[in-house]
Amino acid sequence: MLLTRLILKKTCQLIVESENDYIGALKGNQPGLLKEVKANFTPESTTQQLNKGHGRIEKRTVSICRTLEGIRAWPGLRTIIRVESERQIIKGELLIGSKQVHYYISSLTESVRQIAQRVRGYWGVENRVHYVRDVTQGEDASRIRTTPLVQIWALARNFALNSYRAYGFKNIAQASRKCAFGLDILKTLFRMK
Repeated sequence: MLLTRLILKKTCQLIVESENDYIGALKGNQPGLLKEVKANFTPESTTQQLNKGHGRIEKRTVSICRTLEGIRAWPGLRTIIRVESERQIIKGELLIGSKQVHYYISSLTESVRQIAQRVRGYWGVENRVHYVRDVTQGEDASRIRTTPLVQIWALARNFALNSYRAYGFKNIAQASRKCAFGLDILKTLFRMK
């Protein structure tokens, strides 16, 4: 289970007690823990991934540290993970570069390669779901704030997203456009004659 919004001790404790594992992203939500992790992180094992596609080249260096000295007690904590991402985007004849560093905590004791795959898988989910909802479906720009309308629109967006994917669309923006301009696809989506 990958937690990103709130990494709470109680949640991690419940996960560990249920004999499961977690990987949690450290952001500003736990500033004391993040500061300790940054100050005490010493890479013990490292792997690199190079991805090319969509007009960009991304090099990801994933390192793990299992020495937890100087880190506050945390339920099930066994591994600290650092992901350094260097991205180069090709725009015409320009090459625009950026660097980011992300830290994670985990109860897993897997190899660095296995952990790198898990973290990469999380970003796939982030891109497939949250990015689509935020950008393509305009969820962040929505001015609906009244309960229960927020929940109703979230259900409608999820229903549309799942319907498009079940129909075989890979590009959700394209699916939205096609469905907006043709009843034939909508009839097929809803299995209507």
